[in-house]
Amino acid sequence: MSQAGPILFVSNAERPPFIAALDEARLFPVVDTEWASAARAVEQVQPAVVLAQMSGGHEPHIAPLARKIADQSPYLPFVTVDPASTLPHNALPFSSRGGNPDRLIARLRAALRVRTLHATVLRRLPEVKVALPQGDPTRDATVLLIGRGAAYPALSVALGERVGVVGALSIEAAAKHLNTRDLDGVVLAEGFTARVTDAFLTVLAEDTRFRSLPVVVTAHQLTQSYDLPNLELIPGEPAKVAANALPLIRQHAMEAQLSRTLRSIDAGGWLDPRSGLLTVEAFARDFAKAVEQALARGGGLSVARFAFDPGNSRAQLDAARILSRLMRQMDFGAAQKDGSVIVVFAETDFRTAHMIARRLSAVMRHTSNGKHEMRSEPVVSVDSLSPSDTARSLLARLSADGTRAAS
Repeated sequence: MSQAGPILFVSNAERPPFIAALDEARLFPVVDTEWASAARAVEQVQPAVVLAQMSGGHEPHIAPLARKIADQSPYLPFVTVDPASTLPHNALPFSSRGGNPDRLIARLRAALRVRTLHATVLRRLPEVKVALPQGDPTRDATVLLIGRGAAYPALSVALGERVGVVGALSIEAAAKHLNTRDLDGVVLAEGFTARVTDAFLTVLAEDTRFRSLPVVVTAHQLTQSYDLPNLELIPGEPAKVAANALPLIRQHAMEAQLSRTLRSIDAGGWLDPRSGLLTVEAFARDFAKAVEQALARGGGLSVARFAFDPGNSRAQLDAARILSRLMRQMDFGAAQKDGSVIVVFAETDFRTAHMIARRLSAVMRHTSNGKHEMRSEPVVSVDSLSPSDTARSLLARLSADGTRAAS
């Protein structure tokens, strides 16, 4: 993988042996600097990644360095080795456990892929009218929390203050969520034997869909190595676990956001980079066309509307993401300005559409956000095209059904 720029290695101590391994892996050159001059070195060296050893003397310098790194574009990964305290939001934790350099190399390569993706998106943005989503990608992130035991509720609250949380009390429930949702991280808390943990991590590592996911284990020593570049052991208090898992989750959410933006650019700007569904304008155009064709050909066409509490905009976004992942290829949808999500099922009769909508709604129900456990409970209305319909009349009826169902 090509790497534009050196690795800046920040440390007040002697070079540890794993730095030599980076040279051998052709992740080079490695430029050394001390903590006091690290922020200046970022400007002078223009690194592709900053790797910092948290071995003392870094305390007064880490916050300004993290801010300096956060201002760089494209994305500049900041990896911290063996952090003992809570990290800045863009500092990725890495425990050097036994000095295994292969894990570090995998972690750096995964982070550099996000940098390359960001550079690609920035290069291609002028092609079409697509704006990169603004703000911290963490606010759109969803994390799967698996656990049983005393720490589970506290972890749920600590994570839920910053990201959407999908909870699972068993590995079986977790597997279901992994297959139906776009997740930005997995936190495996206490309540499972070492054998169950090992089996779960092995399954994740063998599935390419999950390989780049941040996976945080809080309760077991990991003696084995797994092909999971963003696997991290973070023991301790729930607040510390959440704070130090967050940078990894944030990087993944950013990668997902950049991938959706790239798909939007490929689609000529007709996809919404936040939801992965069509933009409102593209939906109106495609819907009018689909209604016209269905009336001319006599094929079935059904529509489902998932309406959410207007005060819970996060629920609408989660639903849109779930739909963009689970919809069939022939279906299309968009998040609407009134807080609902509308999906069009092509070639589908009312009964089938009703069944699909019910299944989709069941998946949406499992996310809670924040301290208030705001459940994502959609009000679902389904309708089908009749011969006297126009695109407008069908949508009007659907919205009226939704209001009636909600009242």
